[in-house]
Amino acid sequence: MPTLVLHRSLAIGQSPKPRDDSRLKYMPPYIRQYFSWELGFFPSWQPVYERMLSMTGAMHRAGVKILAGTDTFNTYCFPGFSVHDELELFVEAGMSPLEALQTATLNPARYLNLSHAFGTIEQGKIADLVLLNANPLQTIGNTRKIAGVVVNGKYLPGEQLRTMLAGVEAIAKKN
Repeated sequence: MPTLVLHRSLAIGQSPKPRDDSRLKYMPPYIRQYFSWELGFFPSWQPVYERMLSMTGAMHRAGVKILAGTDTFNTYCFPGFSVHDELELFVEAGMSPLEALQTATLNPARYLNLSHAFGTIEQGKIADLVLLNANPLQTIGNTRKIAGVVVNGKYLPGEQLRTMLAGVEAIAKKN
């Protein structure tokens, strides 16, 4: 679990780019302040990030099974969003979109010895699903084009998900 998204966020250093991230609106002010403050401690992290990206690709090519992870609540790692960033970074490291998707589905089920119940869509398996408006096998960024989700057997359409996000944004503004 290389958590490339964490290493990339630390490599940003003093760049103004992360301060404009639209996902900051879901974070309370004290978290945004912490993010900004922490960036100053990692001005030379770029070589570490580049090495991690390279090593992840090399491990993948060597047959190492990789798991997606995000270390959320680290600097500029956003709960619910950073997994999409991580999948994109896996593709940048040399995985196909399918292989990147498997780091968040099949590989964890196998690692936890639960592939009999999770990891693939099959009759008799437990399936929380993210339904997409575009094919992530063509472009991994399409995992962000969410039409709805099925969680614990309940369907949540995209409109309901957007309403939930608006609620998170409102709570973040109050804190």
